Amino acid sequence: MYQMTEAEFKFTELIWKEEPVGSGELVKLCREEFGWKKSTTYTFIKKLCEQGILQNEQAVVTSCIDRERYLQQQGEEFVAKTFEGSLPKMIAAFIERKRLSRAQIEEIEKMIEDYKSEV
Repeated sequence: MYQMTEAEFKFTELIWKEEPVGSGELVKLCREEFGWKKSTTYTFIKKLCEQGILQNEQAVVTSCIDRERYLQQQGEEFVAKTFEGSLPKMIAAFIERKRLSRAQIEEIEKMIEDYKSEV
């Protein structure tokens, strides 16, 4: 899956929030939100359509993938590339440097228990 730049992600977040959105309205929103020119907005639309993230049909822009699914895929790819696909290795690396609060530990434990009951 294509990994968006920070600017592309912020742009796509705007679309996820507003979709479906007309391309003219999107130009206006991007001018207000990011200070972009019309050509910049259309460049982003075109690139993200080519990557299969967005679609632009009859001047109406919508997403091809929802925010949650995109973030899940990015998280899975990060774990695969960085920690050889091992979630326990990722958690171990994280907690070596950052102390978890009791609430965070309980939240993680609940997620694991909920997962166990589904399997």
